[in-house]
Amino acid sequence: MYKEYNPNPVKSNRVDDCSVRALTKALNIDWETAYLMLASAGFAMGDMMHSNDVIGSVLRKNGFKRDFPPSNCPDCFTVERFCTINPEGNFVVFSQNHTASVIDGVLYDSWDSSGNTILFVWYKGEEPAFEIIEEETEDAV
Repeated sequence: MYKEYNPNPVKSNRVDDCSVRALTKALNIDWETAYLMLASAGFAMGDMMHSNDVIGSVLRKNGFKRDFPPSNCPDCFTVERFCTINPEGNFVVFSQNHTASVIDGVLYDSWDSSGNTILFVWYKGEEPAFEIIEEETEDAV
């Protein structure tokens, strides 16, 4: 399920702040605090604040761990499907050039990115479920 969420104080659909928006929801902080956390980590690492390494560093420091969809069916997991099979939990999902938060089965984003394929997930607490239906792995081969 998708719920529109845009904590950006300017309330525009600016690009490149998806990691900031995702952190606000996952860490329950305001947009400015999330922005400064990412900017500070990026500066310290000599990298851009929206790079996977920088976002991961901030999430790791806040108790998150990373997981990946199974390698035998890497294209099987859209954000929508992930939400359906993970009705509980705090996740930050990464897809091609995008980051969003999923809290208790709800995708929070400024646009409906539920059709995106997940590359990896950061989670806090229970590991995410990645259920595979047998026909999917046969189709993927």
